Amino acid sequence: MGAHVNAPTVIVAGAGPTGLTLACGLAAAGVPVRVIDSAQEPAKTSRALGLQPRGSEVLDRLGALEDLPESSIHIRQVITHVDGRPVARLKVGNPTRLVTRPGLLISQSEVEARLRRRLHALGVEVEWGQELITAAQDAEGVTVEAAGGPVRAQWLVGCDGAHSRVRRAAGIDFPGVAVIERFLLADIRASLPLPRDAASVWLRGEQMCGVFPLPGNTWRVMAPAPAGISGELDPDGLLKVLTGLLQEEAKLDSVPVQEALWTSTFRIHRRLASTYRKGRILLAGDAAHIHSPLGGQGLNTGLGDAENLAWKLVLVASGQAEEDLLETYQAERRPIAREVLESTSAMTRVVTGQSAPARALRDHLLVPLMNRPAVQRLIWKQASQLKISYRGGPLAHRALRRWTSRGPQPGDRVPDLDCSKDDGSKTRLHAELGARWALLMPPTGAADCLALTHRRLGGTDKIAALTPSKPLGPHVMLVRPDAHLAWRGTSVTGLNKWLTRALGVEDAR
Repeated sequence: MGAHVNAPTVIVAGAGPTGLTLACGLAAAGVPVRVIDSAQEPAKTSRALGLQPRGSEVLDRLGALEDLPESSIHIRQVITHVDGRPVARLKVGNPTRLVTRPGLLISQSEVEARLRRRLHALGVEVEWGQELITAAQDAEGVTVEAAGGPVRAQWLVGCDGAHSRVRRAAGIDFPGVAVIERFLLADIRASLPLPRDAASVWLRGEQMCGVFPLPGNTWRVMAPAPAGISGELDPDGLLKVLTGLLQEEAKLDSVPVQEALWTSTFRIHRRLASTYRKGRILLAGDAAHIHSPLGGQGLNTGLGDAENLAWKLVLVASGQAEEDLLETYQAERRPIAREVLESTSAMTRVVTGQSAPARALRDHLLVPLMNRPAVQRLIWKQASQLKISYRGGPLAHRALRRWTSRGPQPGDRVPDLDCSKDDGSKTRLHAELGARWALLMPPTGAADCLALTHRRLGGTDKIAALTPSKPLGPHVMLVRPDAHLAWRGTSVTGLNKWLTRALGVEDAR
């Protein structure tokens, strides 16, 4: 990795979904980036297995979604059994006004493969076998010591998982607790008489067993280690325990496993980094937060971290914004992680029924409630992550809080609107984002706002000038690369004030 060869602006440690997403966002905007990973080659096991609608949106904006919707299992329902009897069918795939994409069940390795292909198209290759040994920073940058030798960069981002060496090198605390001591997991190839559009869950006392379909006649089976099983289980023993649970709960004659693709034993932890940034070192994804896998929020939260951080690093690295802009990354994303930690921990406690009163509440009230359409819509919207908003955050346009106008407010996600370009051609808003901002303009009268954004945000290639097909009133809307509304108003003076506050620099003109 020589210190003076292809010196990057940013080093990303970790080539999982978070690190690859961040690297794609940086490379697409022209920021030199290198991606290192301690593994010798890409992972082939599935690990995380769900793309929520927001995760699909992030990949789509980066040009990395490719064929994943066609290659995935579209999850339509979660069937929950209590004491062997189906009690609830939680419908989660139905389109709503907010959520138009399905939830996808697909191996994490397949998501990573699409991201690597996109990164390759942008001229960046993952550097495998480059274990980060340590990192030291000063006022000008970070020196990374890795297996291939030292390398110097302006910024280092740790996307290297729960045991992050970057986090340890930065001296960032990672407090938390174990939620469940041992969880068993196996991906098997088998012909099971279970619905392929559903996750199936069985609850019985303190025991839970879940089965999730994956492409290729593959299933993931997972459960807390049953009471009475102590010591480490070898793969055959683990598989025997899980298939025995599944056979008993699903009332199957047998579980004919054709192939065991992967088995694992792990502890479910709830941990949150004390800070996401220390100087020139930042954290994202599992390096910053880990939690229960129930609910399928982990991978998607990491993708959201990466997309949020990418456009801010682009502005800082290009000199168009002061470093203080990076403080808004933690301010916007850490509360999201804290909420995910709390909700997934609560879900895990409910599902596993860790006391007799909790089990009674679960079995007789909470599970039956999941049959109600209003509850189903609420759960689906929340799980989609499309309701995430940064209203009230440091980048939200405070004056707008007094407004009563309808539509997205600063900090909100902007829906994928039908729009027209300057040449009259049709497009969708989100298709123009990713490495660019968008200025949504009324049919006339916004030329001064467009000229200002061109000047302050990097030129004409960094801004998509769009006219929504359905009028949004007299307001001009500046949409961030991550599809959240940055500013909304009618005055170029107001827009310039917001840009000055957000970027930390005055208009040079």
